[in-house]
Amino acid sequence: MATINRRQLAAGLLAASQVPAASPLPNLVLILSDDHSVPFLGAYGDPVIQTPNLDRFAREGMRLDRMFTAAPQCVPSRTAFLTGRSPVSCRMGRFTSPLPADIPTLPELLRHKGYFTGVCRRWFHLDGPANPGPVSTKIFDEHGVRTWERRVDWLDKNSRRDQTGAKINEFLDKRPKDRPFFLWVNFNDPHHVWDRNAIPKPHDPNKLRVPAFLPDLPGVRDDLGRYSDEVARMDSEFQVVLDTLEKRGFKENTLILFMGDNGLAFPHGKGSLYDPGLNVPCLARWPGRIKPGSTSAALASGEDVTPTFLEAAGLPPLPAMSGKSLLPLLTGKTARHREYIFAARNVHGGATFTETTKANSFDLSRCVRNDRYKLIFNCTPQMEYWPVDSAADPGWQDMLKAHRAGKLKPEHEQAYFGKRQVLELYDLQTDPNEFHNLAGKPEYAAIQRQLGVALQEKMILDYDYLPLPYNE
Repeated sequence: MATINRRQLAAGLLAASQVPAASPLPNLVLILSDDHSVPFLGAYGDPVIQTPNLDRFAREGMRLDRMFTAAPQCVPSRTAFLTGRSPVSCRMGRFTSPLPADIPTLPELLRHKGYFTGVCRRWFHLDGPANPGPVSTKIFDEHGVRTWERRVDWLDKNSRRDQTGAKINEFLDKRPKDRPFFLWVNFNDPHHVWDRNAIPKPHDPNKLRVPAFLPDLPGVRDDLGRYSDEVARMDSEFQVVLDTLEKRGFKENTLILFMGDNGLAFPHGKGSLYDPGLNVPCLARWPGRIKPGSTSAALASGEDVTPTFLEAAGLPPLPAMSGKSLLPLLTGKTARHREYIFAARNVHGGATFTETTKANSFDLSRCVRNDRYKLIFNCTPQMEYWPVDSAADPGWQDMLKAHRAGKLKPEHEQAYFGKRQVLELYDLQTDPNEFHNLAGKPEYAAIQRQLGVALQEKMILDYDYLPLPYNE
């Protein structure tokens, strides 16, 4: 992958910024829900979940059905959103790492075009932990590795949910009146821990649709009910953002992109490279540019977010970026976007490694997916599976009881308690829940090879530290 130093970057962006704009630059807003998978919105076909505001927003713009994050965890996924590169290429394999100072980010690049930039609401994850321990804090401070105070014009590090509107107004009040803005808004919901009674009329667990990748157990329904309640609460906060912007006159010339940062914290979801860990809601609205009520089934990647916003601002992507602008797709100029998406699972959380560490904390794997097939390359298949964040909740505890009693369906037993293989290959057309591993079967050798070579190219160009799929 090509690299570029900051002097070259500044020169290129200065030249781009001197090209006269044909129309006023759009304002740009990125809104992220936390641990939010497809299909947990009414707009994606969930018949029960209470998301009227996001459903209406989807009708006002485009719904992308196959947006995949570059990682199934928040820190590496957000790295891709804000850099246009994979987390591996940005050296963000450790969950507690601040983004390296030499990696340019979207708000820095937009500044060269005159944008006023900011981040608000929950901790945004790209400057190390919100509250690191004393040893790391001393090192961070001595070496100046926390850089986001310098990367943006306005930084709100961790505000409460009831402050969302006030914080957005504070950002807009500080913006010079003659400058466009970029604002990154981060929600807490529906991140685990899932509150009880998060909304006035909680979802009835008995009326929810249990995804087929999960067993239909009382504890699973209980978890899904609380999760759905937090999605609904997030939907209300989303409308606060829209209302605040509209009251300030920022609706018509504003590109808003709403996304989940990674999948839901259930088995097969967050922390895994199966679709529920990577496939997130993605809605885009730009009045006059994006056709209302449009949808797309094209493959899209979290790496594409920064190039999309750059193109909207009249700026080119950097040579080091592997992402590709979504604007031609969003504006109806093309129906296809990518042949493959890629994702990486690395370390999760801040715990150190011990003899009892399970896959929820430490698991190293990569994947490549095309329209129909997915190949997963597990470099630590010996790690015992354990769900990220939610292992103590009723759902997993019921699954453990059913496993010990021999009452799980064979597909759930294998998925969560069986031996993992180094290679997993799935036909997503016939097996959307990714239960039946086709790797090694002669009739699938050609597609396995095709995907393996594509993954090897990605790993080489990203300077990945893991072994390659092929020693050739």
